[in-house]
Amino acid sequence: MDTNKNTTSSKNNHFITVILCVIALPLSMSLWIINIIYSKLMDQNGLDEPAVISPARWLASCFIPLVICIYGYKKKNLSFSGAVLGFAVGFVLTLANLCFFADLLIFFVSSSKATKVKAHLKRKFEEDFKEGGQRNWIQVLCNGGMATQLSLLYLLDVGASERPIDFIKDYRASWLSLGVVGVLACCNGDTWASELGTVFSNGDPILVTSWKKVPKGTNGAISLIGTIFSTVGGLVIGIAHYLALLYFSDKSLWTYAPPQWPIIVFSAFAGFFGSFIDSILGATLQYSGLDENGKIVTHSNEAVKHISGISILDNHSVNLISTIFMGLLLPTVSKAMWPLF
Repeated sequence: MDTNKNTTSSKNNHFITVILCVIALPLSMSLWIINIIYSKLMDQNGLDEPAVISPARWLASCFIPLVICIYGYKKKNLSFSGAVLGFAVGFVLTLANLCFFADLLIFFVSSSKATKVKAHLKRKFEEDFKEGGQRNWIQVLCNGGMATQLSLLYLLDVGASERPIDFIKDYRASWLSLGVVGVLACCNGDTWASELGTVFSNGDPILVTSWKKVPKGTNGAISLIGTIFSTVGGLVIGIAHYLALLYFSDKSLWTYAPPQWPIIVFSAFAGFFGSFIDSILGATLQYSGLDENGKIVTHSNEAVKHISGISILDNHSVNLISTIFMGLLLPTVSKAMWPLF
């Protein structure tokens, strides 16, 4: 038995326990007390008294995202800055709606796994390849910023609760819920397409704007298998949301609500169409060139052969714009199409 490894593992476990006790418990209790005080002040001023969120929910919203972010940091899926901001994102989504947390968890776990699939192949054609796909705060913000904003609006307008989609009786909660689904389905679909499509496609992809073959890793390049992965990536977010809604929501609310399974269909659409929008932006507003080593680069010089695009946006900006677009589009499309189901 390797005693050094056991000692290191034991120290790591103690460290995580200490962090959780020092941060999660005091933070959740402090927020719960603030929530009570704020509720009482609102009541004294004759204003509508906001619902007091239970201490268990405050604790879960602090504890669970913290554990996941520490795990992601240890596994090099997140940088330190990415873990800190990731905790903030996870806290807001978990507090607002446990279905949002389920969506975020599936996105984080599946995209992290997808990033590590056949990493040795990605290293050959990606200039900015990072072992484990480590995400910093900028990447966390661009992927989760829109979802966090929608979740804050949900929390302020609807409260901390899980509600079935019903645009007739519960319009705002339904709109905001599908906005979050659209954002995370878009992120997951795009990640699956880029991380899995590039390594499982046999031939070179085609540029979405010209339909000409380009090297793997080119911004805006698509393939049949990548498109399938983007759709499935969105689909799993919809399944996660549907199952979480089925488990956590009040069953009495389902009596007069419309069927909820279309969430899965619309989420798959968000994965597919969000990835397509990302490809359009990448092919036109991102620079892609081929350097002397055969790797795709995003800067130009005399030794780089231009493939597509102009240097206006970077990958983070493209992700942010795509998520904002899908966060606004999916609720609008869903509202119009839901009666058909």
